[in-house]
Formats: sequence, C-alpha cells, structure tokens
Amino acid sequence: MKILAASDIHGDIKAAESLAKRAKKEKADLIILAGDLSVFGNGLEGLLKPFKDANKKVAIIPGNHDSEADIFMLKKRYPDTIYDLHGYSFKMGDIGFFGCGLANIGPNELSEEEIKDRIQASYNYIKSAKKKVMVVHVPPYNTKLDTLGKNMKIGSTAVREMIEKTKPDTCICGHIHETFSLEDKLGNTRVINAGPKGKIIEI
Repeated sequence: MKILAASDIHGDIKAAESLAKRAKKEKADLIILAGDLSVFGNGLEGLLKPFKDANKKVAIIPGNHDSEADIFMLKKRYPDTIYDLHGYSFKMGDIGFFGCGLANIGPNELSEEEIKDRIQASYNYIKSAKKKVMVVHVPPYNTKLDTLGKNMKIGSTAVREMIEKTKPDTCICGHIHETFSLEDKLGNTRVINAGPKGKIIEI
C-alpha cells in the first residue's frame, strides 16, 4: 500500500491542492493528515475539497490547533472522504490504522494518561492486523523528532510508551516544525514527522 502522509498544513488550501495532486500522480491509496489542519479552527473551509475532487480517502486526527468539534464538522461535510483516527481505527486490507490526536499542550490538551488510553482503545480493534500504522500528532518523547531548539524535548511519553507496547510498523506524527520530514526508529517502528510537504510511505 502507498500512503501520502502530511501534517501541519494549518489551513493552507494551496498545500492541500498540492498534496491532492501528488497523491493522484503517485497513485497513493490513502492520505493521512496527522493534525494541525487549521489555525485554531480557522482555515478549514474547503480544505478537504481537493482530496474529495481527486477521489482520495483521507484519514485525519486533530492537532493542538484543532478541536474534536472541528473533526466532527469535517466528517459531517465529507462523509465519504474521511476516516477519523482520533481514538478510532480502521483496516484497509491487512493493514490496521489506529491513533490519537490533539496534544499534551494547548487549549485542547490531553493528559499523557488520556493519550495512552485513547491509543490503546483504538489499537484493540486492529491488533490482529498483519501490519499496523499508528497516527498521532505529537512525536514520541526523546527521539530525533521531538527536539525544539537545541535541547528542549517536548514529545509525548505516552506515545513513546504505546509505540514500545503495541510495536506498530510505522508511526506517523507532526507537531514539531523544526523536525519536519525527519525520521527515527523505536525498536522496529519507523517514526516519521510527515510535515506539510508530505512523504510517500510504502507499507
């Protein structure tokens, strides 16, 4: 399966159009948007229309700039386009997708315990899948992807714990602009900060 993963497009319609064109050109089977679709709720109008027009399915989670209400609104507007992965899961063939959005900071903050519980709840439904993909907004703590500035680590301890526990093949995240497009590994899990330009991932 070919996935086009991106994050932190922050209401940029041109970025969405570019991603939709790339998904069509690369024949991506699924687009994943790992949070921060908006700027605190602004910029969502028409944001997913390019993906609908390209006849592409999109899996989304909220970031620290988005709310659960924003995701609900998008699902209602694009019911045939969106998979909601915020505490939910789904399968495509033998690949199971699960995850949790929001963040451990911001106006829609989740505690580390809440993040862990939601990831676990979504994982339970796809744990028998041959391949597994975790989608979160905040990168796992103490990796190449969670460093802000020189030494400040602001990743999620819960995300790291759940990667180590559930051992997904791939974890897609965003959030830290300084580490967009970088990758790291936790055990055998490939961890990717997708960024707004997007990355093609083969599963």
